[in-house]
Amino acid sequence: MATFRFEISNKPNRNKKYMLMLCVTVAGKRKRVKTPIELDKPGDFNPKCRGENWVRASVPDAKVLNAHLSAILDRAKDTYKELDKDGEVSSARVTKEMNTEMVSPSFLAFARERAQMIYDNGGWRNWRKYCGLINKLDTFRKKRRMPDITVEDLTVDLLTRFDNFLHKWENEREPGKLLHPNTIEVQFNILRTLVHRAIEVGIMEASKDPFLVFKYKGVKTIKEKLSEEEMSRIIALELEEGSLIWHCKNYFLFSYYCAGIRAADLIQLRWRNITESGRLHYQMGKNHKDRDLVLVEQALEILRYYHNDDAKPDDYIFPLLDNNAEYAKYITQADKDRMKPDLRHLLYQQVSAKNALINKYLKKIAEKAEVTTNLTMHISRHAFAHIAQESGAESSAIKNILGHSNLATTERYMGSFDTSKTDSTLRSLFAKKKTGADGLTDEEREQQAIELLKGMSPEQIMSIISAINK
Repeated sequence: MATFRFEISNKPNRNKKYMLMLCVTVAGKRKRVKTPIELDKPGDFNPKCRGENWVRASVPDAKVLNAHLSAILDRAKDTYKELDKDGEVSSARVTKEMNTEMVSPSFLAFARERAQMIYDNGGWRNWRKYCGLINKLDTFRKKRRMPDITVEDLTVDLLTRFDNFLHKWENEREPGKLLHPNTIEVQFNILRTLVHRAIEVGIMEASKDPFLVFKYKGVKTIKEKLSEEEMSRIIALELEEGSLIWHCKNYFLFSYYCAGIRAADLIQLRWRNITESGRLHYQMGKNHKDRDLVLVEQALEILRYYHNDDAKPDDYIFPLLDNNAEYAKYITQADKDRMKPDLRHLLYQQVSAKNALINKYLKKIAEKAEVTTNLTMHISRHAFAHIAQESGAESSAIKNILGHSNLATTERYMGSFDTSKTDSTLRSLFAKKKTGADGLTDEEREQQAIELLKGMSPEQIMSIISAINK
């Protein structure tokens, strides 16, 4: 008979982690084999657990880690049975076999667990991206007839083959086209994040990170923008007051006048976000940063239309979300962070649906205003940044008003718009030189006059100047 149990090391290793080990006892003799699982502290391990919950639920990725430990335990038991058939079983033999045939954890299972954690934390947009990658990895696995994609499978060769596979994947949003190179870059960015997380939790060795060698970079794209003249046409566009398209124009312009407030934030604005001193104060949902902006007269004019005497501080400013919905009770960003996953998902779906509706009508507005840019709510942010730059605003000021974390982000954001230097060079280089009736340019005529003056005496020059002054 043999017994198997997991133990945790008494002392941390050089990474300041505590390693889990499998203790195998055969005929009274014990041997221990190291597992790849490392924990931050001894208390994260439960030696008297019920079922297969050795790693406590409070530890991130506990389900994945416990699944891996379960696979190691099954492998140890199978190894014991195989050796026992030959009559040469011992704890030393079992652990030796375990060292050479240690089970590699499922990377797909790990990825699914991470995606579920993101879902539970309300990161719906990222959850969808993670699910997209997992779907592609699973399809890739099936095509290559792989039973699973384990951590050991993640090699440079596999990523190269996956890269080739993605370049043949049809674009679901644009039938007939393949994935955009930048979409493929997003897939590899998520995959790299997952790999690095696997290294952090101890199911993958840092030295085996395939991204130390494998690199993928998308292509540079040009950000769409609106010129000041195009923006003026949108502002001047006359629409039936109170119509849906008229409201959508107001939403777009309010965003523009408020330095490109993002659609999700605008849709969720409450009257409490408007201060008595005429400022807009809110916390951005994307990064939880506070924004405090003065409301220019154009923005105040839009707000006056939507305000009424019965408006409560917690009511939504714009008629997009239901004030009586369950999610409406969660007002601040801190409140929303404590919402249950299903309710947060419902709010996300409502905001996404309203954003899609606004964008649908913005396309009609662009057509009426004869604007060729693909007009969306986010373009208001680009338009503000571009026009602010054209007006001479400093990058540091634009950074602060956009809510960027650092100037480098703003400069990268503005790089697509800044054409002032190239415009100046081209105009100077190819400027047409005007000629007079004598066929000479101003520069040539000036040079000719200088040459004539050189041959005159001071008295003659003074005589000419006196004649000119008369």
